[in-house]
Amino acid sequence: MKTILIKILKTILPLAFGSYVMYSIFAKMGKNEKDIFYQAIDKADYTWIILSVILSFLAFASRAYRWKYMLEPIGYKTTFWNRYHSMMIGYILNLTIPRSGEAARSAMLYRAEGVPFTKSFGTIIAERAVDFVMLLLVAGLTALLGMDNFFKIFHEISVKFGGKPSNDPNSFPWKLVVYGIIGIGFIGLLALMKFKPELKQKVIGFAKDIFEGLLSIFKTKNPSGYILHTLFIWVAYIAYFGIAFLSLEETKDFPLSGILLGFIAGSLGIIFTNGGLGVFPLLIGLVVNLILHDKTPNALAIGNALGMIIWASQTILLIILGLLSFIFIPKNFAKEDVKN
Repeated sequence: MKTILIKILKTILPLAFGSYVMYSIFAKMGKNEKDIFYQAIDKADYTWIILSVILSFLAFASRAYRWKYMLEPIGYKTTFWNRYHSMMIGYILNLTIPRSGEAARSAMLYRAEGVPFTKSFGTIIAERAVDFVMLLLVAGLTALLGMDNFFKIFHEISVKFGGKPSNDPNSFPWKLVVYGIIGIGFIGLLALMKFKPELKQKVIGFAKDIFEGLLSIFKTKNPSGYILHTLFIWVAYIAYFGIAFLSLEETKDFPLSGILLGFIAGSLGIIFTNGGLGVFPLLIGLVVNLILHDKTPNALAIGNALGMIIWASQTILLIILGLLSFIFIPKNFAKEDVKN
């Protein structure tokens, strides 16, 4: 019962928060701003959005292909389409329960190819570590190209979601709460492992499989292929995001530093809620307003419209591709085996 309740809360709370943010975007707009918002969506050149979606699909395909470089060193040869379908199913599930997609991706690959869950999950953890490093590199480049705007936007995000600057002595101590929860959870796990030896063995076995997956990145027989695919994936990510700015007259000359800033802000938005619901358009609006507020009237409404276009096109793409993958992925292994 408790597990079911936790799953429900994990799904409902982010959706509720994202829906509230989506509502607040419109609620805080005046009639003139709403008219500009809808006009921007209506007059956008969707040729650029179609190209953006194509680039996004190519990034997904490259990521699915790259996955083989980490699975082969641990002894598993898999087909491209089974890796691809497993990955897309994971993405669509992330739209419902945040971060559930990684586990679903491993489960689906097991059902299709028989790769043990923990081993493939370890490679996904390694993949996420690489993604984190790449995101840091993009953030570093963004800071170098526009240091002032880089810190201004994070200040605005802090005020927007926290109500007060993070250095305000009266602001809520979120860091202490998070660290406290992590600490209590860690101590609780150690206590359970001490009094339940079978749990300790399961945790050790799980950790070994995860560690093997992490090491697979260093054992790949084609490191240059892995690096090239990684670079292509992230260039495609930034390109599909940046190309969308060409769809609106007001943002077609947006500076590269601003595009990278929007990319970083949008990436944070996807973490906040299911697939960035509500938060993604809001953050893109803040970035556009930050860069264009002196040149373009109602830059915030235009930025929100652009954010909505990018978010909607990418979400629709994930839903369509994810549903197709649910249909086409083979189920060679029983569901009961996956649970075991």
